[in-house]
Amino acid sequence: MVRIVAVGDNVVDCYAANAMMYPGGNTLNAAVFVRRFGGQSAYVGAVADDAAGRHIRAALMAEGVDVSHLRVLDEGMTAYCVIGHEDGDRIFITYDLGVSMFTPVEADLAFIAGFDAAHIGRSSGLDAHLADVAQRTRLSYDFSTGRDPGHIAAVAPLCLLTAASAGEAPEAEALALQRQMLDAGAQWALVTRGRAGAILSDGSAVHSVAAVPTEVVDTLGAGDTFTARTLYGLLRGEAPDLVLREAAQAAANTCRYYGAVGHGAPIDIGAEVPELAQA
Repeated sequence: MVRIVAVGDNVVDCYAANAMMYPGGNTLNAAVFVRRFGGQSAYVGAVADDAAGRHIRAALMAEGVDVSHLRVLDEGMTAYCVIGHEDGDRIFITYDLGVSMFTPVEADLAFIAGFDAAHIGRSSGLDAHLADVAQRTRLSYDFSTGRDPGHIAAVAPLCLLTAASAGEAPEAEALALQRQMLDAGAQWALVTRGRAGAILSDGSAVHSVAAVPTEVVDTLGAGDTFTARTLYGLLRGEAPDLVLREAAQAAANTCRYYGAVGHGAPIDIGAEVPELAQA
């Protein structure tokens, strides 16, 4: 069975329109999706001992994610992000990272070494520790919308898989971004393109897939779903075209409900947020 550990960011996504909060964050989402795909997963990160943090931990446990290295801190607050929507697409209104930024300790690194791969994202703030992780297991890294050439050049050589979002950019732009990651040293490079689908390559050929038509409720987490399923499929030894088909279907499924992974609860973040009060 494929075993993947996700390390880094978490958040409660607070939906102003319905006054609900949902567990989220690039790496937390990956941990949940890997479990749903049939793999084993763990999440390494930090939350506060508050209602939002307890909700995140409970959701992870309900999904069967290993939370043995999830720190629950007595001080501070769990990260939150206020989300709005336009035509089903999410809009980030405001956020507070809370206690989600943390420094891995040796016990975390030893734990990570027991997995087939570790997934980390740009939003995790862990770039200083990527080399330590890559020495212990295979590394997957999500650049999200980041395009900085120096950043890509520093991170890609460490990675089994790099992922980036090109939005609905022209195909030529997506291909150039993919080539940039491969030339920098990534073994595999994934570029998601929203409604335009995605491309995956190991440098020998470019594989593409169209987005799967679906009734879109909320796009939050669709890209994270796609990346997680791609990493899972590559580790399983699936053919690239199968990897992409399965990832596209999984991403479409995520668009059919609110929140990246579901598990909605009434907003309780222990802070007065004007953007929520105005909703």
